Amino acid sequence: MSEQRQVVPSAPGTAKPRRFVFVLLDRFTLLSFSSALECLRIANRMAGEELYTWLLCGEGGDEVTCSAGTTFRLDSDLEALQRDDTVLVCGGIDVQAATSKKLLSWLRREARKGLTIGGLCTAGYTLAKAGLLDHKRATIHWENADSFAEEFEEVQLTKSVFVIDGNRITTAGGTSSIDLMLQIIAGDQGQDLANAVADQLIYSSIRTDQDIQRLSVPTRIGVRHPKLSQVIQMMESNIEEPISPAVLARDVGMSTRQLERLFRRYLNRSPKRYYMELRLQKARNLLMQTDMSVINVALACGFSSPSHFSKCYRAHYDTTPYRERGTQAARLSI
Repeated sequence: MSEQRQVVPSAPGTAKPRRFVFVLLDRFTLLSFSSALECLRIANRMAGEELYTWLLCGEGGDEVTCSAGTTFRLDSDLEALQRDDTVLVCGGIDVQAATSKKLLSWLRREARKGLTIGGLCTAGYTLAKAGLLDHKRATIHWENADSFAEEFEEVQLTKSVFVIDGNRITTAGGTSSIDLMLQIIAGDQGQDLANAVADQLIYSSIRTDQDIQRLSVPTRIGVRHPKLSQVIQMMESNIEEPISPAVLARDVGMSTRQLERLFRRYLNRSPKRYYMELRLQKARNLLMQTDMSVINVALACGFSSPSHFSKCYRAHYDTTPYRERGTQAARLSI
């Protein structure tokens, strides 16, 4: 990328550079990390001075490999930080396995200093496990939302692209790191500098913490039918206690037969089949990402008995919930 230097005056009264400490977990998501780091680098360039510095750290202080297979050399181990540091933990694949007792102890200790601590992508799990998100608003990648909500009931989980609640920060992953860092830069140095950074990134649609991370239902399913979208939203919001097709149809002002035809026409399946697939998808997420018992997963996804759950799961995924759980455990132990 060719950057045209544009010097933007800094906000008055700025002191020493603000330091960000990136804690890289094993198999962290490269995009979330690099997006955040690039915003800081470009902010320095656009301002014509060193507004931000950064440090890469992690367990062992040697090196860590991201989910894409690239290895990064760390600057330090998990050491004591300065009170004005901002910590951003970078998570990715199998964040539960990467969240060690040593890391949790370190985070709790540094949190007692009053540091601002954030979790990028799946690292919201790490912060919650350390107890740093209790009674806070937070977000996490949508794929991990089901398991997160089951495990951390004391956290107010949202669907936002990022959340700043006091001195706790969480993002949904991917390019949401850009939106977060642009807001931080705007707060530190003014909107002009944040806009200059966005221009350099060719980032024209800056999101706020009011924007949600997933595409709208019509965009996801490729169909713009208001009643169909409304029914699907109701299904997605009622997984644990499924709503009958008759009630779904009544609530959107149509007959059960009309609802059936609507799903057949646009999604090539019945409402009952579509609803079942949503429930099984959530079940698979819980099996893969939590240590919930199979019977509790079944109940959380609206199945009244483990046998019925197992039968439906096998029909859809060609394996049983127990084997799925065993395969996942074996993979994590490698």
